Amino acid sequence: MDSVKCLRRRHRVSIEPLLVVLALAFGYSVGAQPADANARGFATLDAFLSDVHSLTADFKQEIYESDEKPVETDTGSLSFARPDRFRWTQAPPNELVVVADGKKLWTYDVELEQVTVAPLDDTFRSSAAMLLSGDRQVRDGFNVVGTFSRDGLDWVKLEPKAAASDFTSVSIGFEGKSPRRLELVDGLNHVTRIALANVVVNPPLADEVFQFVPPAGASVLGGKNKG
Repeated sequence: MDSVKCLRRRHRVSIEPLLVVLALAFGYSVGAQPADANARGFATLDAFLSDVHSLTADFKQEIYESDEKPVETDTGSLSFARPDRFRWTQAPPNELVVVADGKKLWTYDVELEQVTVAPLDDTFRSSAAMLLSGDRQVRDGFNVVGTFSRDGLDWVKLEPKAAASDFTSVSIGFEGKSPRRLELVDGLNHVTRIALANVVVNPPLADEVFQFVPPAGASVLGGKNKG
């Protein structure tokens, strides 16, 4: 496998904490804020999180290993519904489908014809994915470290409390009440930037959007694909 494919596989493995960040952005209340926090920024975040029940958007995701240019760029669409349900569909050439159905997380690598399934249980939530639990507040696992304005957006920056987290910070940029950008920084200072377009808040979404059936011929890893 060439170096580009190896890099692609490495980033595909890390897609789960990134989607957890999306769950954070689209599904949780933040709770009490530090007294010195920017009031406008937290008001924007709290207003959005308290009102959103579902969301759809198109995305452009760029992964950087330095500040020069992205090593990978992907586009696609996402859907989200509280609690614990989302669908992330990445377009070719890095075709990927990730579905959380409320009980399990399904990751389908189309090129490899491989499905990985994992339970949304306490073990899963003990990592960065703990934010998938619909009844947990962000403050249980994150510290809010600041707000700022950049590129015409109001940003809120959070850092995980757990030292073993897959990422060191996540920042969410809002235009009014609508999320427009997310930035994820991992322990190696690699940055994932997601730009959202055509955002629709609280659309009606059928249960089938968050159901996944492994395609015929695909291998299924995880041993928990029943039920």
